[in-house]
Amino acid sequence: MNKTKPIAVMGVGILLTSVLAACGGSDDDKKGTDTNATSSSAQDDAITKIINPSDAKGGTMRMALTADFDSVDPGDTYAALQWDFSRLYARALVTFKPVPGVGNLELVPDLAESLGAASDGGKTWTYKIRSGIKYDDGTVITSKDIKYAVERSNYSKELQNGPKYFKQYLADNPGGYKGPYLDKSDTGLKSIATPDDQTIVFHLTKPFAEFDYLASMPQTAPVPKAKDKGLDYKKAVVSSGPYKIDSYNIGKSLIMSRNPNWAAATDPIRKALPDGYNVQLGQTADDIDNRLQAGQLDIDLDGVGVQVAAQSKILGSPELKKLTDVTTGGTLSYLGLNANITPLDNIHCRKAVEYATDKVAAQTAFGGPVTGGKVASTVLPPTVSGYVKADTYPSGADNHGDIEKAKQELAACGKPNGFDMVMSARSDRPKEMQMEQGLQQGFAKVGINVTFKNAPFSDYISTATASPSYVRKNKIGIIFAKWSSDWPSGFGFLSQIVDSRAIKPSGNANYQETKLPAVDQLLDAASANPDKTAREKLYGQIDTAVMNDASIVPLVYSSQMLYRPKNVTNVYVSAAYGGMYDYMTMGVK
Repeated sequence: MNKTKPIAVMGVGILLTSVLAACGGSDDDKKGTDTNATSSSAQDDAITKIINPSDAKGGTMRMALTADFDSVDPGDTYAALQWDFSRLYARALVTFKPVPGVGNLELVPDLAESLGAASDGGKTWTYKIRSGIKYDDGTVITSKDIKYAVERSNYSKELQNGPKYFKQYLADNPGGYKGPYLDKSDTGLKSIATPDDQTIVFHLTKPFAEFDYLASMPQTAPVPKAKDKGLDYKKAVVSSGPYKIDSYNIGKSLIMSRNPNWAAATDPIRKALPDGYNVQLGQTADDIDNRLQAGQLDIDLDGVGVQVAAQSKILGSPELKKLTDVTTGGTLSYLGLNANITPLDNIHCRKAVEYATDKVAAQTAFGGPVTGGKVASTVLPPTVSGYVKADTYPSGADNHGDIEKAKQELAACGKPNGFDMVMSARSDRPKEMQMEQGLQQGFAKVGINVTFKNAPFSDYISTATASPSYVRKNKIGIIFAKWSSDWPSGFGFLSQIVDSRAIKPSGNANYQETKLPAVDQLLDAASANPDKTAREKLYGQIDTAVMNDASIVPLVYSSQMLYRPKNVTNVYVSAAYGGMYDYMTMGVK
C-alpha cells in the first residue's frame, strides 16, 4: 500500500480481522496467512484458503442470475455482483488484491503501475498507466480514455445507476460542467488532467484520504469516446480485460470469450483461466440451486447464498455441507422508511414501525441465525470501522417486536388504530418474498396493514424503488435494502445510503431519502480528517443520528451460505465484494 495512505491501510487491517473472526477464521489466518490452498475442503474453507488451486486453462464457466445485471456498462452499475464480475472485461485503475483471507481488502494496481501518489495535502492524486494495454479491437488504451470514463459516469444525465463520488470531490469547471454528452469543448472536466497518454491527475476540492478506493471502482475502466453510445453502450462494451462480450441478450443471456489483444504481461493479477463464460439470466433461484448441485451450473452469480429448500438438503448431507461457505462481508439487511410517504412524515409513525418489526421473522426467512445473520440494531455492522454497539428501538425480549411501544408511538402520531402502507422488495429473491410475509404478519398486530409493490433485482436498483419519483407515485413507504461497503470503512458504508447529496433521480441508494444536515456535515468532517480514530467516532455519531431519525430499521447483519461445485477451481470468498466468491480468479476443470 502506498506510503501516502497509512490511514486507509489501518482501517482495512482492523476490519478484515473482524470479518475473519465473524467467519470463524483461525488465529493463523488473522496473522496474515492468506495464501493457503487446498484441493480438499471443509465448510468455510474458502473464506481463508484457495479451494482447488489450478493454473489449468480451458472450458466454459457456466453462471446464472435470477434477473439481469443492472447494467454491464462499467460506468452505470452499482451492484456488488456486477462490480465483482465486470473485472473480467473491464480493468479499473486499481483493484482489490486477488487472494483469500487477510490480504483480500488490500488495494493493488490494475491499469495503473502503482497506487495513487497524493500531493497538495491529499487534494491531488496522480496515477501512471501501464504501457501496452489494448482494447479488444487492438486500440491502445490511454489516460484520456479513463478521464472520459469518469466524466460520462459522473456527469451525464443518462448514466444514473452508479455512485457519483468523483463528482462530489472533483473541482467543477468555471460556470459548471455539463458532462461529455453536452460539453462541446476539447478539454472536458478541467480538474482531471492528462498531461500525457500514460498519466492521469485528479484535482480535488478538499483532501480525501481514501481516494484510492474511488480509483478501484469500475467507473475508472477506460471507455473510448468514439464508441460511446450513452445508455446503449451496454450493448457493445469495449473490453479492457482478458474477456470480451460476444453477445448480450438483455434478460436472457451474456456470452464472453477471450480478448485476443489482452496480454498477460500487462496484467499481473488475472490468470484468465476459462476460455469463455455463459451467463444465463432470468433464472429462478431454486432452479439455480438444484442445477448447481447436479453439476449443470458452476456458479450462482447472485452471490446471496442458497435458498431455504436447498439449505435444508445441504446441511443434512456431510458431503454437500463441506462444499459450502457461510460468509458475512459486513452486510446489513434493513428497511428504509421514506418520510415523503404519509403518515411516515411523522417521526412517531416511523418509530411505530421500528418497534413493531418482527426481526426474527426476517432472520428466519433469510435462513436463521447462522446462515441468515444475527439480529441487527445499528446501521453499521459490527465488522465495519466505526461500529458502536447500541439498540435505539429494542424489539422486545425475543426480537419479535415490542407491541406496547409500537402502540404508544401510533397514538403519538395520531394513528392509534394503525395505518395502511406499501412495502417493496426484490421479487426474484424468494427469501425476501418470505421475509415480507413474516413482517406483514408482525405489523398487522398493531394495525399497520402492509401491501406489496415488488420488482425484480435489475429494475429494483435502477428504475423502481431506486427512483424517488417511482416511490412517491406508488406510495412505497417501506423499502427493503441489503447493503455492504463500497470500501472497508464507515464512510464507504454510510455515504451513499444516508447522505442527502447522494439522492439521484434513478439508481438511488438512499432509498428512504434521509436528509439530515448534521449527517452531511459529519460525513464531510470524516472524509477530510487524517486521524483514523477521530473518523471512526464520527461514523458512530452518524449511525446514532440516523437511528434517532427512525428512517432505517436494521433487520439482520447478513450472512449467506454459498455453494461451490467440485469442478470449480481457484475458489475463495471475497470480503471486498460483500462475501461473494471472487469471480475474477476462478476456473473450471
